[in-house]
Amino acid sequence: MSFTLKVNGHPHTVAIAGDTPLLWVLRDVIGMTGTKFGCGIAQCGACTVHLDGDPVRSCVLPVSAVGGRQVTTIEAIDQTPTGKRIQDAWLAVDVVQCGYCQSGQIMSASALLARNPAPTDDDIDAAMSGNICRCATYVRIRAAIKQAASGKIEVTRPSP
Repeated sequence: MSFTLKVNGHPHTVAIAGDTPLLWVLRDVIGMTGTKFGCGIAQCGACTVHLDGDPVRSCVLPVSAVGGRQVTTIEAIDQTPTGKRIQDAWLAVDVVQCGYCQSGQIMSASALLARNPAPTDDDIDAAMSGNICRCATYVRIRAAIKQAASGKIEVTRPSP
């Protein structure tokens, strides 16, 4: 079957079975490898992308369910002011350790700030609860989200 997807503002026509998860279409067919495979059952958040601005787990979302909605991946999140602030804060706070979960973390965090520009700790915890970081950088993730929300991005990592 053929599907035309709007990914990061560009149309992509793909010939693939309708039950194929969006994750595999993005990675294996379109060639956008920033979105990661983690668990395959929508529990870890590594595969998070935006569908019309809402965070979704692409590992369980069949391509046939996407329809004409806009898909945004980590490759284009910096094209939104909120996404750019999140990425800048991520670097300033030095969130990343192994980095594997970070594209999903950034996608969830930017969706949070897009709908709630001044989140509380409870708001952050609720929005990020579906994203697992095996390196346990949760304290730095929260600090980065708070910096991005405030608009005051400051380097807080130790100097080499």
